[in-house]
Parts: sequence; structure tokens; C-alpha cells
Amino acid sequence: MLSSIHPLGERARHNRWGVTVTGFTLGALISGASVGFVLGTAGSILSAGPRALLVATAAVALAAGALDLAGVRTPGPTRQVNETWIGTLRGWVYGGGFGLELGVGFLTYVVTWGVYAMLVSASLTASPLAGALVGATFGLGRSLSVLAAGYVDRPSRLTSFNRALANAGPMVRRASSVAFAALGMVALTGGLL
Repeated sequence: MLSSIHPLGERARHNRWGVTVTGFTLGALISGASVGFVLGTAGSILSAGPRALLVATAAVALAAGALDLAGVRTPGPTRQVNETWIGTLRGWVYGGGFGLELGVGFLTYVVTWGVYAMLVSASLTASPLAGALVGATFGLGRSLSVLAAGYVDRPSRLTSFNRALANAGPMVRRASSVAFAALGMVALTGGLL
């Protein structure tokens, strides 16, 4: 799906890339913020003290990073977004639909434990607003890969973009795993002191 939304493809489908990507980004922000809001609201009902919440959030981030580094497969669906939408719907519709699905985090194939860490962290904020902010940040992050394709305006650039995306995958997964583990360790240390 990421390799399908780029200026070259959108032009071939008589869509404007900027409109499709705006729909994607808004969809991901809205769904991420909505999920975060609901989880933050639920967390506020079960709220513990701020120190306990920090320790719990840190432990979740540390666990997510450790599970990713250990190569433990994530549970969840094995489906991606419905790519048949691309040929049948307007750009802003499938862009928004893809964004809505990916912004939720767990409706499509989950490749990192960080998705579950985000969901737990949103609930551990114990605040609807803070949970929405966590979810919106996640949704925006999901949009970055689609935004990165903005320079793909000819076939040679599409080939190099797809190659770079495939080559960067393992490094990005490892870096995010290490970042989650490190963030968890730092926050856990700060919460326990």
C-alpha cells in the first residue's frame, strides 16, 4: 500500500497526490486521536497515582522494545488495507479510508509491539486529552511513510523509492525497538527513583 500512494500513481489515476495524502493524514490523525481519547477516558476511570502510571508506561515501552528485539511475533490480523479501493474510489476517499484503518493501529497487520505499547500508553495517561494526543501522534507517525513518497514523479524514482523502503525496513524496526527499550529504561529509572 505504501508503494501505491505517490505522485506518479495518483497522476496516472487522475487524482491529486496532495489531496490523497491529506485524506490519509487526516484519517490517521482522527482515528488515532479517537482511539487514544477512548483509551485515555477508560484509563482515567481506573487511574492510579502519577508515579505508578509512569512506571507502568515505562514497563510497557521496555517490554515492547524487548519483544521486538527478541523477534517475538506480534498478535493481530494478517490483512492489509483493501487495495481494490485504489482503482474504484476517489483519492481522498481511499486515502482517508487507509488513514483511518492505519491510525487505529490494530485493524491491519501489526509489525511491531510498539503499536500495543501506544495503546496501553494512551490508557495509562488516565486523561482523555493526553490519550488523544498519544493517539494523534501515532496517527501522524503512520502518515510519514506516505509523505516520504512525495518525490516519486517518474518510474525511476518509484523503483529507487521501493528499493530504499525495503532496505530500510530492518534498520527502522531495529532502531524503533531500541528506542522503545531505551525510553522504557530511562522512564522506569526515573519513575522508581
